[in-house]
Amino acid sequence: MESGVLMSEGGACESVIEACKTGDREAFRKLFEKYKDRVFSVALYFFGGDEATASDVTQQVFLKLFTRIAQFNGEAEFTTWLYRLTTNACVDEHRKRRRFLQFGDETQVLEPRVRSSNEDTLARAEVAGAVKRAVSALKPKLRVVMLLKYFEEMSYEEIGAVLNLSKGTVASRLNRGHKILARKLGHLRAELVRAEQES
Repeated sequence: MESGVLMSEGGACESVIEACKTGDREAFRKLFEKYKDRVFSVALYFFGGDEATASDVTQQVFLKLFTRIAQFNGEAEFTTWLYRLTTNACVDEHRKRRRFLQFGDETQVLEPRVRSSNEDTLARAEVAGAVKRAVSALKPKLRVVMLLKYFEEMSYEEIGAVLNLSKGTVASRLNRGHKILARKLGHLRAELVRAEQES
């Protein structure tokens, strides 16, 4: 079955979603092409830069989307429903991985490869790596709220809709995440101030 419908700029057209519900593979391909990078990005940050796991989770999300699209009833925005599938898949994968780990750090963080001799570039890469490690070390319920707020730029209301949380719970989790990150990354501020004074 071929679909002649196009995606709108603001989100998935109702007609594309309806076509997906009838099994239209071309319509599903359009949804995949439009949202695959966003889903991958959330998973990538959730798993601290582990591209293989992010890719696996992205595949899981779109497989669930393909098999469950009929459950989408339009009460919420399509993207809200998709982010809920994505965050649930990330948390499920995290739980699965935790069950199989017996020793060591449960989160593998891939460091950015910096091959420049420029000290500023190297310092930025080190800071980015430290931030990525700190975010990766957060508990999943705090990590996912931070990722949706700062990497997907969602409002408190949107995050609440995706995670089925109240606005107050979203604010509380963001506050706890900020405090933990401030404690873990406080040393960076001192290093940056010292570096500025030396130059």
